[in-house]
Amino acid sequence: MKTVLQKHWFAFTVYSLIALAMLLGATLSQAGVAPARPVNITEDIPYVTVNHHGIPVKIERIQDTRNRLVDDFSKTSRPCPPFCIHPMRAAPGVETIGEIELLDFLQHDVAGQTGLLIDARMTTWYDSETIPGAINIPFVIFTTPSEKRDRIFELLGAVRLDSGEFDFSNVLTLALFCNGPWCDQSPRAIRALISAGYPAARLRYYRGGMQMWKLFGLTTVLPTSHAVDE
Repeated sequence: MKTVLQKHWFAFTVYSLIALAMLLGATLSQAGVAPARPVNITEDIPYVTVNHHGIPVKIERIQDTRNRLVDDFSKTSRPCPPFCIHPMRAAPGVETIGEIELLDFLQHDVAGQTGLLIDARMTTWYDSETIPGAINIPFVIFTTPSEKRDRIFELLGAVRLDSGEFDFSNVLTLALFCNGPWCDQSPRAIRALISAGYPAARLRYYRGGMQMWKLFGLTTVLPTSHAVDE
């Protein structure tokens, strides 16, 4: 059985440890040491910073572990057609990517000016919310042959030949997305690009789109329109 002295020593030790922990916490706070983040992107990646129209934006996940989707992206059922579940591949030869690959694409291809992230939704959707680093080229621009579409091809690196055809040998790599696996806007844009001669190997399909991006609580932005309007 513990003696009175042992009990007092035990209590003193416990209170001393509590006081030390409180002091240490205050010291860390004063030193500017941030508390541990409860929600990282991966075990080793807490966040990434990308450029969105000249402004640095930190892409991270919502830290509130009680957060729930409450907007249109919380819906489980939409009429099919037209909102049917799309296959994993948008077209033969086009790589389908997930969130981690998209972040890598932003940090390397987009930052290195060898790629573009394209929000293929209509401008009103883009203006309501989009992924940082994305530019808006509505899918209808690619699906409808026009002088405007051809000018965009040239901006993407295509060379118009004397025959009127395009040489796509040195075009940028494009990653396209829309509202999610039930949205056909980016798949339609991808197929139209390939039909026009754009190399499938230079195209990426982020199938998850806004649906999965928001489900993971990843950062979105509310841009003033930077779209290429039809």
